[in-house]
Amino acid sequence: QVQLVESGGGLVQAGGSLRLSCAASGRTFSSYAMGWFRQAPGKEREFVAAISWSVGNTDYADSVKGRFTIYRDNAKNTVYLQMNSLKPEDTAVYYCGASVYVSDYLKSTAYYAYWGQGAQVTVSS
Repeated sequence: QVQLVESGGGLVQAGGSLRLSCAASGRTFSSYAMGWFRQAPGKEREFVAAISWSVGNTDYADSVKGRFTIYRDNAKNTVYLQMNSLKPEDTAVYYCGASVYVSDYLKSTAYYAYWGQGAQVTVSS
């Protein structure tokens, strides 16, 4: 079992930055790939970024490339999402997930076994 707890959400003006954290319980954290997804009101949950469990390969949605960075600290059982140059369209609830899959599977919610409770990010114009 892996339990995930997000933190770091909040309200920020357009152009600002936030860093989300996702702390995981359990000693097998380093065995899981981690992903960030987001869900805006009335929309489906969409892929944002993912990082592999081993060498730290990363992947991003086109909408956040060059602005967001995902990274992990296995010693702290934590994955982060650094969000820069935020836009109003980035407003959503952000969720982290843990997966045993790799590569393009990480872009789909179907391949994640564990989810956090979500963190609200609101970007004002």
